[in-house]
Amino acid sequence: MPSIKAQAAAALLASPEDTEAQFYEALQSADLERLMEIWADEEEISCVHPGGPRVVGFSAIRTAFEAVFTQGAIAVHPERVRRLHSGDTAIHQVLERVQVSNAQGQLQSAWVIATNVYLKTAFGWRMVLHHASPGTGHDIQEVADEPATLH
Repeated sequence: MPSIKAQAAAALLASPEDTEAQFYEALQSADLERLMEIWADEEEISCVHPGGPRVVGFSAIRTAFEAVFTQGAIAVHPERVRRLHSGDTAIHQVLERVQVSNAQGQLQSAWVIATNVYLKTAFGWRMVLHHASPGTGHDIQEVADEPATLH
């Protein structure tokens, strides 16, 4: 039987959306422990930061986020999320708006295109992949098919 702590963690990660919310809240507060709690306990978990290499494994991902958090919290906000759920797997494509300061100290938005993959486990929905790529320009344009039917 899972421990009380594991049961509480699973309750917080009851859906892929819950896990995603925890992920972005941890980034926004530079909370490394909270961030790592949402990752699956799998050897092949991986993470790609914008412009960076593929980082594989729990320890390597932790080290990568420790390095990111030396600069402080990340003012990142998920927007325009597209979701695909099938059985015990969920894939979320996210346009991330990141608030950054320019040379004059004014906040500006930068865009990142991310794919987050979640796996349902005995301990709730856990992240198995976060792959982020730099966006282009100041506003992300999305190319999508028009709906086949109008309602």
